[in-house]
Amino acid sequence: MQTTNFSHRVILPGVIGNVLEIYDFTLYGYFAPIMSELFFPHAGVANGLLFTFAIFAIGFLIRPLGSLLFGHFGDRFGRRATLVVSIVVMALATSLIGLLPTYQQVGAWAGGLLLICRLFQGLAMSGEFVGSMVYLVEHAPSNQRGFYGSFAQCGTYLGILVGSAVAALVMHSFSTVTLHSWGWRIPFLCGILLGAVGLYLRLKMPETPVFLKLKQQNKIIKLPIKQVFSKAIKPMLIIVGFNFMPGVAAYTLFIYLATYLTTYLKLSLATALTINTINTCIIAVLLPAFGALSDKVGRKIILLTAAACFTVFSYPLFLLLHEATFFTVWLAQACFAVLIAAMFGALPAAMVELLDPNIRYTASAFPFNLASALFGGTAPVFVTLLITQTGSTFAPAWYIIVASLFTLWAVKNWQARY
Repeated sequence: MQTTNFSHRVILPGVIGNVLEIYDFTLYGYFAPIMSELFFPHAGVANGLLFTFAIFAIGFLIRPLGSLLFGHFGDRFGRRATLVVSIVVMALATSLIGLLPTYQQVGAWAGGLLLICRLFQGLAMSGEFVGSMVYLVEHAPSNQRGFYGSFAQCGTYLGILVGSAVAALVMHSFSTVTLHSWGWRIPFLCGILLGAVGLYLRLKMPETPVFLKLKQQNKIIKLPIKQVFSKAIKPMLIIVGFNFMPGVAAYTLFIYLATYLTTYLKLSLATALTINTINTCIIAVLLPAFGALSDKVGRKIILLTAAACFTVFSYPLFLLLHEATFFTVWLAQACFAVLIAAMFGALPAAMVELLDPNIRYTASAFPFNLASALFGGTAPVFVTLLITQTGSTFAPAWYIIVASLFTLWAVKNWQARY
């Protein structure tokens, strides 16, 4: 199979588009403490956070449905066109959040409008990450799929990095009054400008050699969803298991953690976001290294080692976190960052290698987004509820440990087919 060179025409739009979309999607998590006060001031601090993160989670619930839509178009009409549509929807939805009235202006309608915007963000995200993952791996030489695929996750964490950095900058730049008045809107309104950059890059990127070959051989399936649910149930269950623990860990440790640190350990939000930004850099740098390592030693050994380490070290690292100094919080999260980079560095290629090319977009997008909806997006609200009900601030560690056991099962049952 002919492959495309590692160039700006393939990697840059695949990564940058994902950066912009994840930036848009994660801003909500970073500004949750402020948004809970603006959109749910009548509910109190604890319930306001629960309502805010519940809407965050609901944005994930539409993703399995959206993945069937985007997966169908990705397998039927091409990876490139589908990725173009997803970035347009995300940019518009994010910008609209920056224009929303608050509870003080329209009452309970504010929460409803916020929910609608989050649903459209979730719809766009349902086709984004998996689309960029499939796109990059299908351009890769057979001995570099792990390396190429890792850039999809690299784009994800660069997006988290940009979102965290912008949020930290805004927190440091504005007074509390200004921040609550209008300062919080600026990062969301930037979504339209960032979306324009991503759209420009994606309109110029080539279709994958794999899809072009399917087209030439008349192997495009008119209704991929039918074949997916008749022939790919086991691979999809493995992909759900693959993403149980990584989804819980990523959203708990790099989206929710800033709120956790400020609410329960009494760090300032600016400090928490600064630490988050530093450690997200570690993930972004290590992802391609672990992707390349998986090409050398195999996906399974990397994935098994990372999942086992989450099982063993999550509780001790939360003990370190509770020392609540800048250094101990940084060190604990940095250790988690290395484990997340190992897991996510090998995952994209492992998922793609499970599936036949003519159903690959749908058969990977649906289980990935189902796992994200059930375990990733719900993680902030679920761990908040666990802490509230148990009274233990170590509840997130136990949840990560339970999730890692399911991921260990999935990795043990993985076998490449492609």
